[in-house]
Amino acid sequence: MTRIAVIPGDGVGPEVVAESEKVLRAIDAADPTVSFEFDHYDWGTDRYLKTGEMMPPGALDILRGYDSILFGAVGSPAVKDHLTLRQLLLKIRFGFDYYVNLRPVKLLPGVPCPLKDARPEDVDMIFVREGTEGEYAGIGDRLYEGSDREVALQTSVFSRFGTERVIRWAFELAKREGRSVTSVSKGNALNYTSVLWDEIFDEVAAQYPTVPTESLLVDAAAMFMVMEPQRFGVVVASNLFADILTDLGAALMGGMGLAPSANLNPERVFPSMFEPIHGSAPDIAGQGRANPVGSIWGVALMLDDLGLEEWGKAVLAAIETTVADGRTFTPDLGGTASTAELGDAIVAVLSVPSSATESRR
Repeated sequence: MTRIAVIPGDGVGPEVVAESEKVLRAIDAADPTVSFEFDHYDWGTDRYLKTGEMMPPGALDILRGYDSILFGAVGSPAVKDHLTLRQLLLKIRFGFDYYVNLRPVKLLPGVPCPLKDARPEDVDMIFVREGTEGEYAGIGDRLYEGSDREVALQTSVFSRFGTERVIRWAFELAKREGRSVTSVSKGNALNYTSVLWDEIFDEVAAQYPTVPTESLLVDAAAMFMVMEPQRFGVVVASNLFADILTDLGAALMGGMGLAPSANLNPERVFPSMFEPIHGSAPDIAGQGRANPVGSIWGVALMLDDLGLEEWGKAVLAAIETTVADGRTFTPDLGGTASTAELGDAIVAVLSVPSSATESRR
């Protein structure tokens, strides 16, 4: 029995998570060797408005006992974003040491790309975003608040330990997949944090002589993602830089609704968490217009993490088949299908892997 904690969250989160859960239930029904159990938690802005808390005390202790976490989205016009994000998503990310935030950027066949003449093989990169330090460390202060002397301080934290482990993880991924590694920083201007990042990248790169490498400033990386996306394989960057660049990557994929994300604790001390990279999209919440592909693709990453790689491949193949067909596009892709209809279409073409078929004999 694989126990999954489900946190639908805010806005369109419950809608896309419902389709991801639908895919997992279909796998459960098709494979006698797989069994999923779901527990749902109503943590989010509605709870905050009632109790003053995004999630209850001891929430991390509750989640600790699960095998995996399925997350929707966080954020509402009713509450400032820095409160909702810090008290839910970032609290889990930091509390469970998710130092790898894995974000594939891949153009699927049949999906319109804003880049002229771009082919699926041109846009196929994997971002490894550092998830526990950097610019999102949450250290700072507001001084003389409300006066004409007001000062806001935000401290970035880059440790040798934190930087080296995420860069090394990126190199191991690239080595397995036969890809290059590109480091993104801003060492010409950030003369302490990014210089440390660059030095550690060079040190780790020297230990992987067969892996091609490149180091780019973040502004150059943004330019090359548009002008020469095919030059990127694995990209490793700090919390902020990778966050921004993967939104650009989502645009290259055809839209935010398509992009998945995995929050990984590689040592498996804590359960990892899977989500789309998009926000809560309150303007379309409850309308059945949200694209569930990013969330369902997150399920494929979850299955990989759970050791069910064949099912992970099957889910990604079902996504690719469905979007290549082009008949079940949600409005963000120019279609009229609902969130549930696109989820149903993906489940309809989901093929049982041979490993699961063998288990029936």
